[in-house]
Amino acid sequence: MVVVAAPYPGRVTTNRRIARAVPAALLGAVLALSLAACSGEGYDTQCGLDQCTVTFDRGANASASVLGIEAKLVEVQGQVATFEVAGEQIGLTVGQAATEVGGFLVQLESLTDTQAAIEISVA
Repeated sequence: MVVVAAPYPGRVTTNRRIARAVPAALLGAVLALSLAACSGEGYDTQCGLDQCTVTFDRGANASASVLGIEAKLVEVQGQVATFEVAGEQIGLTVGQAATEVGGFLVQLESLTDTQAAIEISVA
């Protein structure tokens, strides 16, 4: 009779380690791309899986494409910033509850002398 010893159950071979590491690395790369920051002339974006914050330079004629829609700072008068989001113009103030526009929630995050930042999220 021949007795064959089974490998130690807690032991992971190098091939198994590689097989486990590759999907984890791919998932990390996908998440990194999904949570990416982009910028263009006159704006910066920080995006997560279902929301983006777009910071526009005041006075810049800039438009950002986020979550499949376009967002643009139209004008600022006093404490009201007017944006065009998904083809609709909306006036927002800091502290105001999010406004629904084309299936998205839009909220003014900050308004300074030099920038206006909005958060756009999936409704």
